[in-house]
Amino acid sequence: MQYGFTEILQLLGALGVFLFGMKVMSDALLKLAGNKMRSILAKMTSNRFLGIITGFLITSVIQSSSATTLMVVSFSNAGLLTLTESISVIMGANIGTTITAWLITILGFKVSMSAIALPLVGFGFAFTFAKKEKTQNIGSFIIGFALIFIGLQFLKEAMPDIKNNPEILSFLSRYTDLGYVSILIFLLIGTVLTVVIQSSSATMALTLIMTAEGWIPFEMAAAMVLGENIGTTITANLAAIVANYKAKQTARAHLIFNIIGVIWMLALFYPFLKFVSWLSIQFGSDSPYLSAAAIPVAISLFHTTFNIINTFLLVWFVKPIAKIVERIIPERPDETKAVDEPKFLTNDALKYPETAIATLIKESKYLFKNAVFEIVAHALNIHREDIKSDLKLKKVIKKSNILFETDIRALYTTRIKHIYGEIIKFATKAQSTLSLTEAQNSEISEIKIANRRIVEIIKDVNELSRNVTLYLNSENPHIKKEYDKLRKRIAKVLRVIYLFRTEKENLKYYKTLSKLKEEARANIHKENLEIDRLIRKDLITVDMASSLVNDNDNVNDMIKNLIIVAELLYGRKDTILESETEKNIKKAPNY
Repeated sequence: MQYGFTEILQLLGALGVFLFGMKVMSDALLKLAGNKMRSILAKMTSNRFLGIITGFLITSVIQSSSATTLMVVSFSNAGLLTLTESISVIMGANIGTTITAWLITILGFKVSMSAIALPLVGFGFAFTFAKKEKTQNIGSFIIGFALIFIGLQFLKEAMPDIKNNPEILSFLSRYTDLGYVSILIFLLIGTVLTVVIQSSSATMALTLIMTAEGWIPFEMAAAMVLGENIGTTITANLAAIVANYKAKQTARAHLIFNIIGVIWMLALFYPFLKFVSWLSIQFGSDSPYLSAAAIPVAISLFHTTFNIINTFLLVWFVKPIAKIVERIIPERPDETKAVDEPKFLTNDALKYPETAIATLIKESKYLFKNAVFEIVAHALNIHREDIKSDLKLKKVIKKSNILFETDIRALYTTRIKHIYGEIIKFATKAQSTLSLTEAQNSEISEIKIANRRIVEIIKDVNELSRNVTLYLNSENPHIKKEYDKLRKRIAKVLRVIYLFRTEKENLKYYKTLSKLKEEARANIHKENLEIDRLIRKDLITVDMASSLVNDNDNVNDMIKNLIIVAELLYGRKDTILESETEKNIKKAPNY
């Protein structure tokens, strides 16, 4: 029998149809159930068993362990999942991926789908003309499902005819009788095939066809399945190369988990295969040692049993695995970037709405916590550490009488302006390119509003800073006292915000912030009366009074904006946005 270049191309073409079917079906399922699946994943708790169930369900629904793993890596990268949560989800995904093998075994070997596969494509294609996106995705799912079995049929036909040409097996016979060496060789073949094809499902399909056609015995097929378990981890590890240390840890954890499983399975390989053979007979199938036709069922059973047992053995060792991974990939500070460059905004974060939102919040919090907190504190001539301390604010203000060399405009240009622009650009891109729910779209809008408020804060503090510098050590005790009062009011807000974002029990600080915001609204009239009194008694000059009136307004605006930003970024409450939020936003300054 001649098996030349044309036949190899036919085999590759058949594999291509199968892979394309898997991709179309998986993509359609992701669009149909992706929002719900990602929402469940994003709200994961630290309960490892819930993580396993989540991973299993997501992979069972979207029929792609690679898609689940890549999602987990992306979520880890954005800080939505911890390492232990990620490991438990991946454990569940390993069990979920066995559903594909059963799908192929039952419908591809036990039931002939080839007769109805082509009509299914036509049936699904009709759905793609619908106006509703959901109906179109259902059509794509049907087409993908049918293409899988068309590709599977092509694969069967493209395989060499072993029964009538046994000489083709001669090269394989050299490697099937070497004991554990043979197992290791076929394990390596399974790993390499999965890495090359980038789909454990496709490699599993090839393995099942080879066993059904009599190419390889049961033991070697089982070894290939173990190799596929290792090979499937490569996708996530490749994706994590350009990601942060959290994503790298998640990808390595997947690799370590699967390698540990393969190691203990190799130690119990032959006894475990006998157990699987017994199980096959109990389920009404023949022994895979006696009948080649029984091997696909036995391999699917081996795949499922191994992954379930491996998961429930290693679920008790999630934390030790996490510690091993953390030693291999230690926590590293964010890559050194220019001070005016965003720290977290990446194109990868724009894959999913959840990661885009998490990244926007992370970048905005970083900007607020570092640049804004520092600039406002220094503009008031107060050390940040004093604001964070337990020292009474009266003493903080009293000791803060040494002038800082603070150029607010320069700090805005180098620390905020470019990052603010990048945040707005990223948020706008997320709203225009991602399929967002109404709630997600509103959340991104809130983040944009928070950042515009940040710019307003810097504008107001720039005006205030000049007069704080002028009157900080003034010989006029009245004007000095008034400016110290203004400094104290802002320092109090900064301190409460610091506690609000750092303390776990932050409800009382949220209530305090709400109270301070109301006070800022009520203070306008009260402060004007005090300024009038000082003018009437000639205690301050007209210029001082003019500065004080303007700065009093600036301080009230700053306080309201600081609290709104804190609420939007740290409170995440739906009731925070008030009707006038958008109306009162001023044009961002162009320094």
